[in-house]
Amino acid sequence: MSDNEHPFAQYVRILGKGKNGSRSLTTVESKEAMTMILEGQVRPEQLGAFLMLLRVKEESPEELCGFVQAVREQMTVPDDLRVELDWSTYAGKRNRLPWFFLSALALASDGVSILMHGARGHTTGRVYIEDLLHLFGLKAAKNWLDAELELKHCNLAYVSIDMLNPELSEIINLRPILGLRSPVHTLCRLLNPLDAPYRIDGVFHPAYAPMHQKTAKLLGQNNSVTVKGDGGEAEIKPDSDCSLQWVRNGEYVDDIWPRRFQQRLVKDKQIDTRDLLRLWRGEIDHEYGTGALLETLAVSLKLIGRVEQSDAANKMALDIWEARDKTLY
Repeated sequence: MSDNEHPFAQYVRILGKGKNGSRSLTTVESKEAMTMILEGQVRPEQLGAFLMLLRVKEESPEELCGFVQAVREQMTVPDDLRVELDWSTYAGKRNRLPWFFLSALALASDGVSILMHGARGHTTGRVYIEDLLHLFGLKAAKNWLDAELELKHCNLAYVSIDMLNPELSEIINLRPILGLRSPVHTLCRLLNPLDAPYRIDGVFHPAYAPMHQKTAKLLGQNNSVTVKGDGGEAEIKPDSDCSLQWVRNGEYVDDIWPRRFQQRLVKDKQIDTRDLLRLWRGEIDHEYGTGALLETLAVSLKLIGRVEQSDAANKMALDIWEARDKTLY
């Protein structure tokens, strides 16, 4: 083995030099480090040490900004493909169905183009959007041409992180090996591959939400919202006050979205993904599901500037939901 120091060692040293000697990476350093990772220039033990040192320290907005910049430079995206709303979905749902998917479908049916991107399978026992697309006659795009066709078909396309960047997908799937999530889970939510003017994402841990929006501002994403949502997804919990972290016209705003129901609703004993389609078609009633999708739809409408006030957003969300084509899926 050579005595020469590996080029990536400097970044591990910066993060792990000790209580008084370590520091966060600059945006330039984090971009350089992530570029090396994506290009396979890092040894496995270096990658594990790097990710876990960041996890213990907690990544900074400047670091996340550099990571996102590096990933976006590696992606090949059509110049003429545009959407209005970027919707990330990486957490998966454990105890409830992903009712927010119906919010996205309703918004798309009302003329808003949406790119949804996410991952699947990195945590056992969760329901991921990619696994239920087939219920609605949809499929994950294998390439950007597929995504363009889906957008023309229904105003919504789903792409997996495997398609966006296979290297990131491999790192996400290290979670059961490392035992912890890594900063990649956060940076994927912030990718906004098609540079949509509006972006929505979710977190489970409230401390991460302000970091998302501070990073969004550094990336020049001037209109976005991070939801402390059910299971870590961008889904409003209708039986609980919900923390929202906004960037509105480039300004950071901390907000609370009030609960729809004053008392907690009982969770379903078993979840059946077909209930999503049944609710869309009007074949079943589901108090929690309807509340979750309407509140999430209302937040989305406020984000994209259809309305300014929350009451008006809730009314518009109900109108859109009731006017949906129940035979569309």
